[in-house]
Amino acid sequence: MNKTTGQVMAVNISAKRGIKKQNVKEAYIRSAWGIEADAHSGDWHRQVSLLSLSSVDKMRTLGANIAYGDFAENLTVDGIEVATLPLGTRLLVGEVELEVTQIGKECHNQGCAIKKQVGTCVMPIEGIFARTLSSGWVRVGDPVALLEP
Repeated sequence: MNKTTGQVMAVNISAKRGIKKQNVKEAYIRSAWGIEADAHSGDWHRQVSLLSLSSVDKMRTLGANIAYGDFAENLTVDGIEVATLPLGTRLLVGEVELEVTQIGKECHNQGCAIKKQVGTCVMPIEGIFARTLSSGWVRVGDPVALLEP
C-alpha cells in the first residue's frame, strides 16, 4: 500500500466516554453524526477518531500491552499516517466520506491507563478526528483512500 491508500484494521466503539473501545468489526456511520452506537457521536467536530497502526505499534514497542480501541480510537487504520494529514483532508473509508477536523487532543487530567503504564501516549499527538460527510458502513478490511481536494 502506498501513502494514499490504506486499510481498516479495527472498528471500535464504546457505550460511555472515558473508557476503552471494543472492536466490533463493523459499524454504521451516519452523516453529520458519527458511529451510531458510539458514545462520542453527535453534532460536533469530533464525530469519528482515527489512529494509525504504526502509532499502536510504537506503543507496543515501548512495552504497552494494548489492543485495538485501547486509545479510544474509532478506526484503527494501516497504510496511511493519519497524524500527517492536514486539516480539511477528505478520506473515503469503506462507504463513508470523512473530513479531518482536528489533530491530537488534550489527554485526560490524570493521563490514560497506557500513559501510566509506559509513561507516554500517542493519541494526544497522533490521533485525529473527523466529521462525517456521508452515511454508510465501515468494516474491518475496508479500504481507506485519500480523496482529491
